[in-house]
Amino acid sequence: MIIKPAADDLRLISRFTGKIIIGIGALMLLPLLTAGCFAEWSVAVDFTISIGMAMAIGQAMISIGTTTKKPTWIHGMVTAAFSWLVAMAVGAIPYALSGNYLSFLDAMFDVMSGFTTTGLTLIQDLDHLANGLNMWRHVITFVGGQGMIVLALTFLVKDVSGGYKLYVGEAKDERLLPSVIHTAKMIWKISLIYLAIGTFALWAVGLLIGLSPLSSFFHGLWIYMSAWSTGGFAPMTQNILYYHSFWYELVTIVIFVIGSFNFALHYGVWTGNRKEIYRNIETVSFFTTLTIFTVVGCYGLAKLHVYPEAVNLFRKGFYQIVSGHTTTGFMTIYARQFIREWGDLALLAIISVMLLGGSACSTAGGFKGLRIGIIFKAILHEMRRLLSPESAVFVQRFHYLKEQILEEKQVRSAALIVIMYMATFLIGTLVGSLSGYPLLEAAFESASVTGNVGLSIGVTSAAMPAFLKLTYIAIMWVGRLEFMSVLALFGFIMAGLKWKWK
Repeated sequence: MIIKPAADDLRLISRFTGKIIIGIGALMLLPLLTAGCFAEWSVAVDFTISIGMAMAIGQAMISIGTTTKKPTWIHGMVTAAFSWLVAMAVGAIPYALSGNYLSFLDAMFDVMSGFTTTGLTLIQDLDHLANGLNMWRHVITFVGGQGMIVLALTFLVKDVSGGYKLYVGEAKDERLLPSVIHTAKMIWKISLIYLAIGTFALWAVGLLIGLSPLSSFFHGLWIYMSAWSTGGFAPMTQNILYYHSFWYELVTIVIFVIGSFNFALHYGVWTGNRKEIYRNIETVSFFTTLTIFTVVGCYGLAKLHVYPEAVNLFRKGFYQIVSGHTTTGFMTIYARQFIREWGDLALLAIISVMLLGGSACSTAGGFKGLRIGIIFKAILHEMRRLLSPESAVFVQRFHYLKEQILEEKQVRSAALIVIMYMATFLIGTLVGSLSGYPLLEAAFESASVTGNVGLSIGVTSAAMPAFLKLTYIAIMWVGRLEFMSVLALFGFIMAGLKWKWK
């Protein structure tokens, strides 16, 4: 039986959503400060207006949400799904005011792409974009990678009893520390420490390739934010190809591979459990599938003599594959080179890795290595059972932060999510094909939005149909939240429509 929402349920969701929107408004201070430092006064005015609107909307929602009701699981999931939609609209305000977008829909597309760490963009004249707007693009990617709920739990929400329910609603369930509030703070601590290290490394490489100290710093900061969050946004249209640097590419690979790992794995390594790196089922799954599809992809490229030299094969072939597998979306080639040069076998490899994705409870998207590992273990277990006497009893184990026994509910949950991802991918492919794009191109772009990747074969542009933009927005949203929260929101709405106000 579905519980019909009462007024207090709506107030509770409104209160927590309002806090998250207040957080979004506070984040706009960073691009406002950046715009002020570069004397970009029109941009500063845009962000001042946007901050005022965000604070007003957030405070209004908090005021509406006065209630003593305690949050439950359904409140946490509905709040997560609903707050992402509101944040998308609020975050698009400075984009729309800037004049760099053809429509508010395009602005919302880029915000959802940023928050979900997808990295596809519809922005106009990126190469001449104001520094303040570039800062906003990368801030929302960085925050989206950690999670907006994590941001709220770290700085705005003090209700420990309901905090974990909100945390799980954003497709996270790892507790690094006993308190979910402390867990959220630890996630931000890990990210900010890596921020300092990664930005310095990219700043140093930027200096070596001839960028000015100031440009090198901001490019390093923005590229790190995208790389760590597996986001794919870059300050220039050519993406990572703009830098024409082997060392810049190598540093970004290190950052986004590390960024695609589970925050619990980072915490385990930090606290001395370094064996977890090669024992964890997710890292084993990731490096196994990366190796397999790198071989397949590189064989396909070598067969067509696309990149005859080993260095070029690494920079143009392997880079896109590992970028796709970590769901980062950084590119060192032009989008149309995929369809013109790569061939079917290499494209099949990169579509596959985009769907597989990185680790659970990380900044990455896709199926996740944990689910792939669990399904593989379940297949091995079933094969062993079929080849053994009926009386034999087997216990299948796997290592994920600790030794665990494989249970049917884990297999069922992993398989269900993978099936939903595949269904979403097929829907995206179908809509792309119906919009007039060739099947292979539609499948490539659909895999990219489904896995929150950001690699593009050239389909994503401001000229694509509005319905396809809306479809991609929806796919990015459900893929990032891993379906359950979105299903809870729809169920909540449907239950409410049957309820008559007294």
